Amino acid sequence: MYHYTECGLSDVWLVNGYRQHETPYGEAVVVEHVENLHRAIALALVNRKPHLSGAEFRFLRKELDLSQARLAAHYFGNDAQSVAIWEKRGRVPKWADRFLRALYREHAEGNAHIRDIVDRLNDLDQREYQRQLFEETDHGWIAAAA
Repeated sequence: MYHYTECGLSDVWLVNGYRQHETPYGEAVVVEHVENLHRAIALALVNRKPHLSGAEFRFLRKELDLSQARLAAHYFGNDAQSVAIWEKRGRVPKWADRFLRALYREHAEGNAHIRDIVDRLNDLDQREYQRQLFEETDHGWIAAAA
C-alpha cells in the first residue's frame, strides 16, 4: 500500500491505482486518475467523518477551488484569518463544518445552481468593479447589459 500524503491528509492509503518506478533522483510514485481519487476522498470525508479536522476542512476548500479569503468573505461573512486558524488549529466550528460539507456535496453531485454560485464567486476576485446598469421593461426592472 502507498501512504498518499500529497493530498495534505495523514490518514489516506492507496491499495492500488498507483505505480512506482525508478528515476535518476530515486524512486517515484505515479498516482492514476488523481481528480477521481480526490473526489472519492472528499465524498468519504463529507459522508463518513463525524467532525472535520482542520486539514480535512482545507482539503474540501481546495477541492472547491476556494481561497481562505474567498470562503471567509463570500460564504461566512468574516475574515480569512478565521479560516486559517480553523485549518491550522484543527478546531472547525460546527456550522462551518456543516456548511462546507453541504456545499461540497451539492457541487460534487452536479447541482447546477451550486456549481454556478461557486463558479461566479470564484470569478468575483478576477473582475474589476463595474457600474451596474438597470433598465425598466414591460416586465419590470432588469439588469442591463454593460
